[in-house]
Amino acid sequence: MAEPQSLWMSLAWGDSGYGDEFFWGVCNTLLISVCGYAIALVIGMLGAWAKLCHIKALNRAGDVYTTVVRSVPELLLILLIFYAGMSALTRLLIGLGLAEEGLQLNPMAGVITALSLVYGAYLTDVLRGGIQAVAKGQIEAAKAYGMHATMRFVRILFPQMIRFALPGMSNQWLNITKDSALVSVVGVIELVQVGRSAANSTKHFVFYYGVTGLIYLALTICSLILLGRLEKRANRGVRRA
Repeated sequence: MAEPQSLWMSLAWGDSGYGDEFFWGVCNTLLISVCGYAIALVIGMLGAWAKLCHIKALNRAGDVYTTVVRSVPELLLILLIFYAGMSALTRLLIGLGLAEEGLQLNPMAGVITALSLVYGAYLTDVLRGGIQAVAKGQIEAAKAYGMHATMRFVRILFPQMIRFALPGMSNQWLNITKDSALVSVVGVIELVQVGRSAANSTKHFVFYYGVTGLIYLALTICSLILLGRLEKRANRGVRRA
C-alpha cells in the first residue's frame, strides 16, 4: 500500500503526476457546464414563451418537449442526442455538399448540445413559473404607459421574473455541473473520466475518486457563494416578511 504522502505527490504537475490532467478535466467540465447552461437558458426562454403564448400549436410543442425530456433518463437522452444528432447532422452536411465523406464533428460540441437540450426543458418550467409569478397588473400598467414589448420585458418583467426563478435556476446549474460527468460515456475527457483513468492506472480507487469528489465539492461551494450573491442582488429593495 502506498504511503499517503506519495499519493498526494502523485497529483504533481507534469509527467510525474496527474495534476495537469485533473486541471484540464476541471476546465472541460466547466466548459461543458457553462456553454450547455447558457444555451439551455436560451432554449428555456423560448420554451417558456411557447408554453405561455396564445398559439395552441406552440403550447403543445412546449408541453411535448418538456414531458419527453422529463420522462427519459438524462444518460439515455444524451446518448440519443449525441449519436443520432451527430449522425443526422453529418449526413445533412454531406448531402448539401458542405462536407466530404468521413467528416467527424467535434464531440465536445455534440455533448454541449445534448446537455443544453436536456436542461432547456427543465429551465423552461422554471422560467415559466417565474414569469407567471409577476403580477399581471404591472404588465398592464406598463402597456398603459405606452411601453413596447421589448421595454416591458427589460424594465418590468425580467427584473421581477429572475427574482422568482433564480432559486430554481441555481439548482439546475448545480445539477448540470454534476451531470456533465455523464458525457464521459461518449469518450469526452472531463473530471470524472480523468479520475477514473488515474484510479484504473494506479489501482488507488478510493484516493482518486475521493479527489474527484473533493473537486466537485469545491466547485459546488464556489457556485453557492456566487449564486447567493446573485440572489441577494436580485432581491435588493424587496421587503422581507
